[in-house]
Amino acid sequence: MTRFFRFFRNAFIVLTCCGLLLIILAGTLLRGSLPQYEGKAHLSSLSAPATVERDTLGSVTIRGQNRQDLASTLGFVHAQERFFEMDLMRRQAAGELAEIFGDSAVPLDLEARKYRMRSRAQQILRQLPDDQQHLLTAYRSGVNAGLDALSMRPYPYLLTRTTPVKWREEDSLLVIFSMFVTLNEFNSRRELGLSFMQAELPDALYQFLTASGGSLDAPLIGEALEWPPMPTPDDLDLRKKNTPLPVRTFIYDESLPGSNNFAVSGTLTDGAALVANDMHLTLRVPNLWFRTRLIETEDNDKDKNHAATRIDVSGVSLPGVPLNVLGSNRHIAWSFTNSYGDFIDWVRVKLDPKDTSVYLGSSGWHTVQTFDEIITVRGAAARKITVRETEWGPIITQDYDGVPLAMAWTAFQPGGLNLNLVELEQAQTAEEAAAIAKQTGIPAQNFIVGDKNGHIHWTIAGRIPVRSGDFDSKLPSDWTAPDTGWQGWLEPVDYPHIRNPESGRLWTANTRTVDPETLKILGDGGYDLGARSRQIRDNLFAREQFTVDDLYQIQLDHRALFFVRWHDLLTSSLEHAESTTTFHQMASVLKNWDGRAAVDSVAYKIIRSFRHEVINTLLNAFTAEIKLRHPAFELPRLSQVEHAIWQLIEERPMHLLPANYENWDALIQQCIQQVIAKLQKQSGDITTRTWGEVNAANIRHPLSQHLPAWIANQLNMPPDPLPGDFHMPRIQTPDFGASQRSVVAPGKEEEGYFDMPGGQSGHPLSPYYGSGHTHWISENPTPFLPGKAEQTLYLIP
Repeated sequence: MTRFFRFFRNAFIVLTCCGLLLIILAGTLLRGSLPQYEGKAHLSSLSAPATVERDTLGSVTIRGQNRQDLASTLGFVHAQERFFEMDLMRRQAAGELAEIFGDSAVPLDLEARKYRMRSRAQQILRQLPDDQQHLLTAYRSGVNAGLDALSMRPYPYLLTRTTPVKWREEDSLLVIFSMFVTLNEFNSRRELGLSFMQAELPDALYQFLTASGGSLDAPLIGEALEWPPMPTPDDLDLRKKNTPLPVRTFIYDESLPGSNNFAVSGTLTDGAALVANDMHLTLRVPNLWFRTRLIETEDNDKDKNHAATRIDVSGVSLPGVPLNVLGSNRHIAWSFTNSYGDFIDWVRVKLDPKDTSVYLGSSGWHTVQTFDEIITVRGAAARKITVRETEWGPIITQDYDGVPLAMAWTAFQPGGLNLNLVELEQAQTAEEAAAIAKQTGIPAQNFIVGDKNGHIHWTIAGRIPVRSGDFDSKLPSDWTAPDTGWQGWLEPVDYPHIRNPESGRLWTANTRTVDPETLKILGDGGYDLGARSRQIRDNLFAREQFTVDDLYQIQLDHRALFFVRWHDLLTSSLEHAESTTTFHQMASVLKNWDGRAAVDSVAYKIIRSFRHEVINTLLNAFTAEIKLRHPAFELPRLSQVEHAIWQLIEERPMHLLPANYENWDALIQQCIQQVIAKLQKQSGDITTRTWGEVNAANIRHPLSQHLPAWIANQLNMPPDPLPGDFHMPRIQTPDFGASQRSVVAPGKEEEGYFDMPGGQSGHPLSPYYGSGHTHWISENPTPFLPGKAEQTLYLIP
């Protein structure tokens, strides 16, 4: 026994020592890739010394003597804090993820390579103005210097056993391309689904389900639209259909990349305009944005202590790009929301049946261009894909009838992508800023800007194509007729533009902003339902004077006003239902609802589930035959279908009731039973199933899904319950919501607020990993401007 005990004692000591050595080794490797926060470092691309200050949150203030030095220093900082995330964005756009992740990423790369974005980025780079090329060169030099200055490559490359590849100028353009994909790709998939629906459904039903807006609209220009009439029995009679209803083929999806922005003029603030922005995107660790202040000071040999400030812009930068995307420069403050105009069109390609390498173009028959793309796969053989391109764009997919479809996209057009956004750093007025916005090469956005003199403007930031010819831009079309398709860019003077509205208020929330005539210019790319925009508008008109905190409270508004009518429908339906204990419990919960999507609300969870159950039931019935004939068909996001569904519930036409229900009450009762059944599958009484239980944060690091739970939990943010949902100002789901919240008056930045989830640094040992996240959760916002410097890094040429 003594010998046995000694053996296990010695084995335990050895294993413990080995474990400690592994922990020490892992810690040493991790610490080797920590950014340098203090002291001095060399950056050869600088023309003069620069400084990098960090406050308690890791917010960065960069000071340099010219714009290229600021870009180079920003590149250095981005690389040290976020190189892996920058790398993922360029690789996502270029289709190069398999070089890191192997076979699992090949499907993503195969899809991305159809766009040949790296080749396009290289071509665009050569066409940029010299000053923008120089800016990208300076940034590239800073990025690579920052990467080289780390004593160990960033830890994600240790985990994936790969080596980071140097940054190139076109990589910054690929990062912008990745934002085009994030903000525009939804529309391309939507139009494919609409094409199937238009071809397979009676026209009256197609129009009824897919219209552009209705009574919930709250546009800046014009009034709410009128919803199309309901199909008649001659158009469609579901009671006569013998088509078997599929088992829940589709799940109604309301998620979309979007944002809120709104502003009030100086007449309502007794001074400068106030501008609020919360950009809704997929949430991650670290956050997409990087809190940045850029200060360019003019060197003054006579008085070093009073150098003139030429640029002072605060806000957020996008790692991978050498400028602030959102911010305030002491004269103007600007903001964005995704516009959801139509900036992607599908073109039906007619191939020669005798020679499919030839297609009919706008000026006769042409040869399809082909390009071979090689996909390098880590740990496996390379894959090759041949991309076929037309005069309109690459052939990506096919229409419902098998006809090839080419994609025309603003991102592909000359001038569709540039760095003109950098000019906002020196804009002095809202008028000047709006003029700059119209010439920027970014995914088209609603642009709201205010200046220190109290002026507010709205326009579209990004290039708008001019459409010509008789075709429906929401559907794949034939562009072979003369003067059909896109005919260059819309002139800035022809952009929709609102200057200082009489009300002193502007608001956008991914919904239709313009009247039907102007809508012909922008197109319909899937505008969101107007409930959120309307609630913001009504909040703005509820007051006559505003402070920063007033706008911040609008951002946090999670009153579920849109759901009140669904609450009333469910309540009245329960009153007429068969009496059961469960129904009584549900009725009691609904009676005590406070009208909010609060974390402790049981009622809101039930109401939301009921609404989705009704919508899913009806949409599945209307599209059952499409799915039978086209198994691969996916229901597009029908942003406005609420108008159609509610009209059906109110009028209850028998010919549009699915055949397997005796009447509309039976359909509604069945939907209630489905909601109860799902709730009862979970442990505990249904009255304990809160919204916060479902809507708990799931904000994760990109690598955490590939790691053991005990490590992943250290990288991810805590699963805090979150208030809010779609169709209210505070959009919030577990992994989607406000990627930032800001309220600021230009010239009074010290009084502004800024919030950001997920943290500033990408390194888990950094003091700034997850920094600011608790403020974002607790509704205790941090200041807009960086605070007092706690650590300073001096960069020397």
